[in-house]
Amino acid sequence: MAEESKFEFTYLPSSRVGSFDKDTEELFQKWGLKGSMYFASFSYNQHFQAYQKQSFTKDFFQSPTVNATIQTVSSSGTTSPLSLASDIDEVCVEAVPCTILNMGFFDRLTTGQIVRESGSIRKCFDEVCDDIVISDELRKLLLVEDSDNYCLYNEEERDELLFKILKHVALGGPVNQYEDFIQAYLDTSKALYKQLLSVAKDPNTHAISIISHVFKTHAKVKGQRVFPGSCDHEQSFCYLIIDNVKRHVTAWYNVWY
Repeated sequence: MAEESKFEFTYLPSSRVGSFDKDTEELFQKWGLKGSMYFASFSYNQHFQAYQKQSFTKDFFQSPTVNATIQTVSSSGTTSPLSLASDIDEVCVEAVPCTILNMGFFDRLTTGQIVRESGSIRKCFDEVCDDIVISDELRKLLLVEDSDNYCLYNEEERDELLFKILKHVALGGPVNQYEDFIQAYLDTSKALYKQLLSVAKDPNTHAISIISHVFKTHAKVKGQRVFPGSCDHEQSFCYLIIDNVKRHVTAWYNVWY
């Protein structure tokens, strides 16, 4: 049986993915994500099929182009090319569903003692989870499995990319000026979701569907995690978002440091 040819990647410096308006950029700064969260887009050379997710991801991280482009962030906050992480020989990949088509997905937050009618997020007694200070019911819903409102979203819903995006922007970085009102989190989540994903309309039914493949991944060298970040943390993440029509892949990643 012939060996599958490798995926090859070309950097797309002119890609608009990761370009946001001034207000959104200021929010990323406020939430402690500026300087730790990055976007990088690439084209690839052959059609991708879902069963190839492991080989695609490994080829991605072993690509000299990707290694020269992707930036790692150290514990001190300094950046360097991924190539300095040395020879990546293992990748862990999980598919992320992205089926939600509108922000009504979050309407139940206003019916479960998370958000008041005014849009203000209810406060709670402080506790710490994974080095993140939880002082409101939204963060509690996102992180604390035995909280009263955790069951508002089941595990399948929590696996959805849109839920993960809200979680990442709401938790932010170690130095985070949290919002008192939820709207900024919802607007930013919507903007990210729309920018990352590709959609198509069925010519017969005119129904809109998401056609992107999304994978959450991290890379290892000799069994040690090297990207994104050297330790497992809710806010150290990397997603590969694949548009098979354009043959483009975007890496969206963040490192908690």
